[in-house]
Amino acid sequence: MLGCNTSENVKKHFSLNKKQIEKTIDRWNIIIKHASIQYNVDEKLIKSIIYVESAGNTFARSSSNAIGLMQIKPSAAGLDIYRLIGKKGEPSIQELYNPQININIGASYIHLLQKRNLFGIKNKEIMRYATIVSYVNGASALLKIFAKNQDTAIKIINSITVKKFFQYVNKHPAKQASHYLEKVIKIYKLI
Repeated sequence: MLGCNTSENVKKHFSLNKKQIEKTIDRWNIIIKHASIQYNVDEKLIKSIIYVESAGNTFARSSSNAIGLMQIKPSAAGLDIYRLIGKKGEPSIQELYNPQININIGASYIHLLQKRNLFGIKNKEIMRYATIVSYVNGASALLKIFAKNQDTAIKIINSITVKKFFQYVNKHPAKQASHYLEKVIKIYKLI
């Protein structure tokens, strides 16, 4: 029943039990696998973000109007992806409650972050972590903790260790950044 919870925020409750996580995410496996291939994005990363963002609840809606499984904001990531594919406007709330549309926009947004905003990061683990922080708080906010301009920030990121990257993330102006990164990493390692 699409839209049955549109007028209220749906709380996200999740477990750190591997079987529970897999059971929750399994129903979206075909869509996730397809999006992973189509957008060349790590399948486990998509699953981890879905689990942390919505605990698999298609009707999850945050107080900031992030919608669905991957908590897409229509006027932010939704708008960026619509522009990229040549569509006018932004996705509707009803569209974002559709798991296939939501996962495709989320995976496409991850691809956009990695191939445009974070392009040039060489260490795959740091790229994954930079993607996670950028997904929740934006790439420009992440890069600004390293340097004012993108190229310099990428050079600095390429010169540091994973441990040093975490130290920088702990300085992120949004305290949620480091907590979110830790949650997604925990889920990523469990699945």
